[in-house]
Amino acid sequence: MSFKRTIIASIIMISTMICVHYMSYSEDVKLNKPFPTFPKKIGEWTGKEEHFDQAVYDVLGVSDSYLADYFNHEGSNVQLYIGYYKSQKEGQQIHSPKNCMPGSGWNITETSLEDITLKGDVSKKIKVIKLLLEKDRQKQVVLYWYQSNGRFISSEYAQRIYMVVDSVTKHRSDGSFIRLISPVINNDEEMAVKHLKDFTSELIPILKEYIPS
Repeated sequence: MSFKRTIIASIIMISTMICVHYMSYSEDVKLNKPFPTFPKKIGEWTGKEEHFDQAVYDVLGVSDSYLADYFNHEGSNVQLYIGYYKSQKEGQQIHSPKNCMPGSGWNITETSLEDITLKGDVSKKIKVIKLLLEKDRQKQVVLYWYQSNGRFISSEYAQRIYMVVDSVTKHRSDGSFIRLISPVINNDEEMAVKHLKDFTSELIPILKEYIPS
């Protein structure tokens, strides 16, 4: 193992130890508003609430969650999933889709970052993670990010670091994971990305009403 990797591994180990210690004292932070009130109409998109099997929720360890399929007037589909953790104690921490998706048979063929323009202010943008998935002859585009204490986080490592910092300085380890999926139709990946970005721009102001800042 190189010296650089040894240092990184040591930092992660120490950070984890600190995080575990302080998370035992962290407060349980509730949602601003309950997810059952989440709007089924977002911009031009109309949603229908769905649910995973209970076994999936058991693995995720979420405090609360919201899953829905949204459709526009053209029949295009965006699936929205929000997982909220009021305190990320052991066994109740956010899972990265980079680990979960391959387990369900989807192969990640591309990973990158996308800029999302916030609705009403073209000068403000956030970065989110984009995955291109393939399974047999099917393709999907995924956009996701982590959200905590008013931050939009597009890195698993940064999410962990912020969780440690907030546990120590604020006695808070709450956080959320937002994931959107759209199928690639007729091999038109750009259209799938456009649908996801348009939906996300409409979604961001709503999330602020529900997720604690």
